[in-house]
Amino acid sequence: MPEQTLASESLAFDPEELTRRYQLERDRRIREDAESQFVEVTNDAPFANTFLADDPYSETIERDPIRDVRDVIVIGGGWVGMMTATRLIQSGVTGVRIIESGADFGGTWYWNRYPGAQCDIESYSYLPLLEETGYVPKLRYSYAPEIYEHAQRIGRHFDLYKDAIFQTSVTELRWDEETSLWLVSTNRGDEMKARYVCLGTGPANRPRMPGIPGVEKFKGHNFHTCRWDYEYTGGGPEGQLEKLANKKVAIIGTGATAVQCVPSLGASAEQLYVFQRTPSSVDVRNNSETDPQWAADLEPGWQAARQKRFGEALIGGEIDPEFEDEGWTRMARNIRTLVQQGDLDADQLGDLPQLADFKTMEQIRSHVDRTVADPEVAEKLKAFYNQFCKRPTFNDDYLGTFNRSNVELVDVSETKGVEQITERGIVANGKEYEVDCIIYASGFEITSSYQRRIGFPIYGVEGESIYDHWSDGMCTMHGLMAHGFPNLFFCGGLFVFQLGANYCYGVDVQAKHVAYTVSELMKRNIQMAEPSAEAEQEWVVDQLSSESSQAQLVLGGSPASCTPGYYNQEGTRERYRDVRLESYGKGLGAYRKVLDGWRMQNELKGLVLTEK
Repeated sequence: MPEQTLASESLAFDPEELTRRYQLERDRRIREDAESQFVEVTNDAPFANTFLADDPYSETIERDPIRDVRDVIVIGGGWVGMMTATRLIQSGVTGVRIIESGADFGGTWYWNRYPGAQCDIESYSYLPLLEETGYVPKLRYSYAPEIYEHAQRIGRHFDLYKDAIFQTSVTELRWDEETSLWLVSTNRGDEMKARYVCLGTGPANRPRMPGIPGVEKFKGHNFHTCRWDYEYTGGGPEGQLEKLANKKVAIIGTGATAVQCVPSLGASAEQLYVFQRTPSSVDVRNNSETDPQWAADLEPGWQAARQKRFGEALIGGEIDPEFEDEGWTRMARNIRTLVQQGDLDADQLGDLPQLADFKTMEQIRSHVDRTVADPEVAEKLKAFYNQFCKRPTFNDDYLGTFNRSNVELVDVSETKGVEQITERGIVANGKEYEVDCIIYASGFEITSSYQRRIGFPIYGVEGESIYDHWSDGMCTMHGLMAHGFPNLFFCGGLFVFQLGANYCYGVDVQAKHVAYTVSELMKRNIQMAEPSAEAEQEWVVDQLSSESSQAQLVLGGSPASCTPGYYNQEGTRERYRDVRLESYGKGLGAYRKVLDGWRMQNELKGLVLTEK
């Protein structure tokens, strides 16, 4: 019997066959226009009737322009901005102002109010500053209302509201060489100045829209999931969308957002069409209420310790029993199982991570077969790619929704997307689907160009644009400061997003480092600080040399092996952003040690300092 057959029998799947299938599924979906298939969202045509750029949740409060000077301005009021501001305050820095485009704190969790919205990381590890605020989440996986409430709790606890400015978007950031201050201009006519600026806009701050021809022609109702229109749908975050009872609804997109809101739409609409180009991997959620006794027995330092254990479990370290049923550890558990079985040959052991990934995805695909009654529909809902090619999803109701008679899955993989939108509905696979409402579940811009992601121009020393400085890829020291842009900190951008599943933990690592740096500069009476060109280049070289299999897993594998998605810039062959320069392949633990070691030296090594 051929060696490959023996190997396949021991594994219960054929690695070579799965490799071929993965490549086929990828090739079916690759588009030449790659990221350019998505268009920038504005209030102008063709999106004037989708209120994507407006805030449907709050009325705009008029105010006079602000012209003053602050020690620190933090741009962004989501987790990045809030954690950075909090750590600054804890380090003794005063005069911290947050500028936020929404009407309250929360960032993504201010905007994402769609039914079923939920964190996909356990809340005890994900929600920041739990110990500091004395709060324990109600559920292991919190829903959006509780997360938004926690953002407000942080704002009150650390008195962040006092100096915050809401409903305000930065339009330009410019270094003033005469005063050694940053000039921060906004859409409200503000001209604020600050000694230090922390850019905390985060990776998920701009709605992403597919550039489908004819979007402006639709005569019905439409909106993006991050601007959910409950006035039209009825109900609330818990579902019960009673106003859709006589409506035909279409949702475009089947990523993490759709996985969470489709169950409510399917339960409420007269007819629901789900347009899918690439299926998500949907694992079980197994949510549960927090045990009051467990919460009462928590000891000081519990959250940091839990976050560390959670992170170690994800990358193949020791898996604490409390994470044995955690979907994120399934692959690590499969690695352990394959090793313990002991029936892999030497060559197979070398491919252990890939074999464990195959096993993981086979288990997830089997879950589809067990849940979805129609075999043809089930086959279309199976994800044939490595688990981390896309953000894994976890939901106990999504797959079962396709057993409803009023729910139809419209697979558009052959045409690589919806063909066009008409006055009456959506054209896909040559058929027009007439609908009353179109919902865009297309997520946020994660890997679009730097300029579009950040959203405003940044000019440093001698008027250099940060986007010109990064024309060959992001170049910084520690992923946080750039040569030629003094006193400017890039906090919690895509760099930390790639370091692990628990985004907030990585953000806090950076927030503490920024807080230390700013407080030290103020103590030492430093007027301006920037990395030397040499220090910046050393960090870039270190990043490139730190690539590892873990980095490939986090980044979604190589471009040649993954279906298109935001992790690989829609599979584009020529990248306008060198993602390697934004990541640290040794992982978050190693990155944290680098920053800890730098602070322990207390020399501010690599920074060019100018005293006042």
